[in-house]
Amino acid sequence: MLSLWYCVRYQHDWRLVALAGLVCGLTCLAAVTLLRQQRGETPSIDRRWRLTAGVMTGFGIWSAHFVAMLGYNTGPVVVGYAYGPTALSLMVAIGVTIGGFMLPYVRNLSLPFLAAGGALVGAGIVAMHYIGMSAVEFPGHFGWDAELVALSALSAVAFAIPALVLALRTRGSASGLAAGGLLMLAILTLHFTGMMALQVVPDADGGQGENILSPVTLGIVIGALAFAVLLIGIGASVINATAVAAIRSQGREFRILVEGITDCALYMLSLDGRVVSWNAGAAQLKGFTSDEAIGLNFASFYSQEDQAAGIPQRAIAAARDAGKFTAEGWRHRKDGSRFWANVTIEAVVDEQGDIIGFAKLTRDISRQKEDQDRLIALTEKLDAALTNMHQGLALFDREERVALVNARFRMMYRLDPDLPLEGLSFSDFMRTSLLARGNVIVDQQRIEAGRGWLRACLAQPGGGGSVTTNFDDGGVVDISYQALPEGGFVATFEDVSERHRSEARIAHMAMHDDLTGLPNRTNFNGQVDDALRRAEAGHSKVALVVIDLDGFKEINDTYGHATGDRILGSLGHRMSAMLGDGQVFARFGGDEFAASYSFDDETELTTFLDQLRQVLDTPVEANGLEIKPSACLGVALFPDDGSDREQVLSNADLAMYRAKATHGVQLCQYEYGMDEVARKRRSMAADLRDAIAANDLSLAYQVQRSLVTNEVTGYEALARWHHPVAGWIAPQEFISVAEESGCIIELGDCVLRRACREAVLWPEPYRVAVNLSPVQLTRPILATTVAEILLETGLPPSRLELEITETALIADKASALHILRQIKAMGVSIAIDDFGTGYSSLETLHSFPFDKIKIDRSFVMESDRSEQARAIIRAVIALGSTIGMPVLAEGVETEAQLEMLRSEGCSEAQGFLLGRPSLSGPVLNEQIRTLQVVANSS
Repeated sequence: MLSLWYCVRYQHDWRLVALAGLVCGLTCLAAVTLLRQQRGETPSIDRRWRLTAGVMTGFGIWSAHFVAMLGYNTGPVVVGYAYGPTALSLMVAIGVTIGGFMLPYVRNLSLPFLAAGGALVGAGIVAMHYIGMSAVEFPGHFGWDAELVALSALSAVAFAIPALVLALRTRGSASGLAAGGLLMLAILTLHFTGMMALQVVPDADGGQGENILSPVTLGIVIGALAFAVLLIGIGASVINATAVAAIRSQGREFRILVEGITDCALYMLSLDGRVVSWNAGAAQLKGFTSDEAIGLNFASFYSQEDQAAGIPQRAIAAARDAGKFTAEGWRHRKDGSRFWANVTIEAVVDEQGDIIGFAKLTRDISRQKEDQDRLIALTEKLDAALTNMHQGLALFDREERVALVNARFRMMYRLDPDLPLEGLSFSDFMRTSLLARGNVIVDQQRIEAGRGWLRACLAQPGGGGSVTTNFDDGGVVDISYQALPEGGFVATFEDVSERHRSEARIAHMAMHDDLTGLPNRTNFNGQVDDALRRAEAGHSKVALVVIDLDGFKEINDTYGHATGDRILGSLGHRMSAMLGDGQVFARFGGDEFAASYSFDDETELTTFLDQLRQVLDTPVEANGLEIKPSACLGVALFPDDGSDREQVLSNADLAMYRAKATHGVQLCQYEYGMDEVARKRRSMAADLRDAIAANDLSLAYQVQRSLVTNEVTGYEALARWHHPVAGWIAPQEFISVAEESGCIIELGDCVLRRACREAVLWPEPYRVAVNLSPVQLTRPILATTVAEILLETGLPPSRLELEITETALIADKASALHILRQIKAMGVSIAIDDFGTGYSSLETLHSFPFDKIKIDRSFVMESDRSEQARAIIRAVIALGSTIGMPVLAEGVETEAQLEMLRSEGCSEAQGFLLGRPSLSGPVLNEQIRTLQVVANSS
């Protein structure tokens, strides 16, 4: 201590020491002031304040040091100060001080970083001091006491750390003065302790360095720097004063704004709940003037019951603990009247986070309360009805908040019965409902879309409308919004998921085959049209394939239609599994399928067709059987084989029929000229329609005779057509064309009507036989048509015999037999034609009591050389005899055939031997017979 007293008293000029102390003190106080200017609003501005404080403090410390150095009496004469160390000491003082001020903010003023920052500031002071001492130039050198040097460094750090903690972690003038004082002690204790450690040792040679700064010059520099420090301090003060003025101005504006609010009460409370401010809205709502209200405890605005229950105290405690308290309830005015209030109390804190009071906001929501009470009353009245509604219902008040929902809505949206929904805004109500229903994403965009639908519905004439909402789980709900007269609206929700699923199924059924699930013809045509448009735009090709299963009728007849359906379904599933890009499969009906394939390269088409044939050739397992259906495929290309779908598909169909007609060929691609036959048949069909309409067809009659009496028993009517260009056309040719073109019904009716009309004119009442086409037998009105023709022509039903083949019964046997029974009930005879071929069976004869069996001409023609044919004839005749049904043999051309039939007991016969078909029929035959009688008698 004596050494320190000696150093201060006798080795320093007190005047300069006082000046140095003044500079040091001002510097420290300015540093604390600048550091406390930071407000945390903008990081860049806060960094500038710290930078300014660091620069000013560095300059101040450096200036104080060298002022004290100028006042230090070393004994020898100081020649000057070296430039380099002097400048370095200044830079060290500034740089390290800035670093010390910045470091605490790395971790938001945590104590370890504050301590590290203070230590760095102290170390900067130490470094500046001893670097500055090394700049002194005099005829000698310094010696140092190591212990005192260490003590000086420790003292600087020890005082700098608490100085920085107080400066940055506390507020208030006392702590600011304390922080500045500690920082000043750090500088002064370092200086004087360091000077105590100094020993001046004169040099013998008395040399001095070059490039030195004289004391006078140093004094000028220090003065300039001190002036700069003063300017920085003044600038900081101006900035601070401006900021304070701005804050006060904003405070006045805010106070004017708050005090001018009239639609709600806004006032401040002290910590014990007393009113300390009172705005115009509070005066209007509560009825107290500002002078009357200030000083009152806010509990005065509660009822006596609420005060006794401690509700005001609990409200303040809740705001103190949670920072905010919100509630609704009755509040009282000065005149004793009450209103329903929405109250919010928020804690107000100072810069240190301490609660200094409370802000209380009170709003009169009596109107909303009345609306809510009315809605609740309405809810109670409608509760029974709402509970039993099949629709969901939600009622919203005029603020678009939920007033009530019924149980059906909660069940529809899978909401917990206890989940509170009342009071939710429309947006929150939507979000809660959609999430509960299982929607994965319910973003703000979807919520805004829902609000848009609501607005659009309520804006419609009548104040209501509907929207349909689809959920992620596949459900569909129709929502109807209707505005209410007193405000608000009601929403009803109807789950139409099943209806939409049914409509989707119907739409799918309308466009798909029910058995295979493949597209039907309409769907296929639409997809092919799209593919053709894309192909035309992209210069690619499309292949259309028509597929027909061979012998599928036999499969149905042999194994049953259930087995056939299983095979068709399996093929449809295989085609669906084969589907790739640009491919479409369809079922047109029956055993007919089609395919479309878009491609660019011929090899792609070849690969596709190979895969398709493999699918069709693979055996199908059905009911324990392994059945391998065969198929014929016809292929045509767009645009090579046609310019539109119909043309290409028609050519593919022609190619398929070529494949069917060519033995051993499964796939045929359309070639030019292949449609020539089809064109001829289409032309023939058109001419045939014209001929039927013009009644240009004629009938030939072939006689039928009894093999017992040789008398004529009747005539079979056979259609004949003489084409104006092609001449006579064979019946088997134009009959097949009529069946294909669909005019077989008109042809059959024409032949039947003409045969009946001409038979009426015959001299003898012979029976006339007319063939029925299988297509005619499918018409439910066939019996009506026959009856009308008989009435029109006047032919007795007993003279008409209709001939059918058993093949005509295959499509729908039950329906066909029902129609035949209707016809037979009129008295018309029914003969089964071509018996012994195709699907002849005893079951058919048993199912329907035919009037006659006709043996096919093929057996009669083979009887001369085939024992098997004779055996079949013998069996059929025996069968007819056994069941009492006459048998007629067709195609008799030789005497041997005739004698064989007589010997076997055949009843009737027809053929060229007995008479060729004649256009004149019985009329000409009767004339010939009359001439023969006259000739014989003469």
